[in-house]
Amino acid sequence: MTSWTVQPEPVDSALAVAVIRTYLADIITRYYGRPATSEEVDQAIADDPTDDLARFLVARRDGVVRGCVGFRMVGPESAELKRMFVDPAVRGTGGGAALLSAVERAAVSFGARVIRLDTRSDLVEARALYARHGYREVTPFNDDRYADHWFEKQL
Repeated sequence: MTSWTVQPEPVDSALAVAVIRTYLADIITRYYGRPATSEEVDQAIADDPTDDLARFLVARRDGVVRGCVGFRMVGPESAELKRMFVDPAVRGTGGGAALLSAVERAAVSFGARVIRLDTRSDLVEARALYARHGYREVTPFNDDRYADHWFEKQL
């Protein structure tokens, strides 16, 4: 039987760093249409560090790390979803739903009543996942140069 588990992981652990680098390599590769370089991944980490995440979660499918998500608190009742990733080899098998459910519960435990995120137009699967799980498009709340769509959900 195939199953997903999602558990907290220290964002500075070797495991977390590895899955974040895999996530960044994936989205950089998609953006440029060619394999990402280590230098580009390093720069993406420097440009948008994860050290301020309130919680970071790692998803495993049958015991193998296959995804991650985190959030930062941006106000007393507002969380921002970051680093949402499901390995392309297992997309469509419930990992995204498991990660969203877990991160929303974690954000609520920190006092969040709303969670928001930004994403790019080319991340079609991500946008569809968010819409299926009750996220609605909203006006831009940041000026991130890579953001094309902004979503939020009441928790």
